[in-house]
Amino acid sequence: MTIKDAPEEWEVRATGTPFVGNKTSVRTDDVVMPDGTVVHRDYQVHPGSVAVLALDDADRVVVLRQYRHPVRHKLWEIPAGLLDVPGENPLHAAQRELYEEAHVKAEDWRVLTDVYTTPGGCDEAVRIFLARGLSEAEGERFEVEDEEADMELARVPAEELVRGVLAGELHNNCLVVGVLSLVAARASDGLDALRPAQSPWPARPFEA
Repeated sequence: MTIKDAPEEWEVRATGTPFVGNKTSVRTDDVVMPDGTVVHRDYQVHPGSVAVLALDDADRVVVLRQYRHPVRHKLWEIPAGLLDVPGENPLHAAQRELYEEAHVKAEDWRVLTDVYTTPGGCDEAVRIFLARGLSEAEGERFEVEDEEADMELARVPAEELVRGVLAGELHNNCLVVGVLSLVAARASDGLDALRPAQSPWPARPFEA
């Protein structure tokens, strides 16, 4: 048996959108189950996101600390952001987020991993990039607002982040998946064997 996710779509008898927000919405589908019954499934419709595990020459990861109101926590995270434009190239979006949130640019980009964050209740797909060859970005810093105005920035050794994840001290999805994927990639074929930055992404198709 091949252990690989596969696309599949069950019949939807009816659909509605009871809530439309600024960036996301909620959809209700009437889905036909294998036994023929029809059940309601509510889920958040999300444009998709990108995240960047930016690794410097000292094996430190660029992280930021930001307030997240739904969970009432300040979380340590890696730079990330929404795919604001349908069909947007995720690499370009990731480069933009790294610049805006950390004022950093990178020479080497790879796809670290692709994930669905909460597939039982949201269709959000995230592509997490590995960025290396870091340097300070040119020009003025991006003007931040709202929660980002209170953001803290740091560079933390990768091994310290792994320790924090396993100790239950770090909880952000992209940070957790990113640092553990980094460890797994190093233990496997190495970071240079990761997929190219422009690799296809069926969850959020784009033009290279």
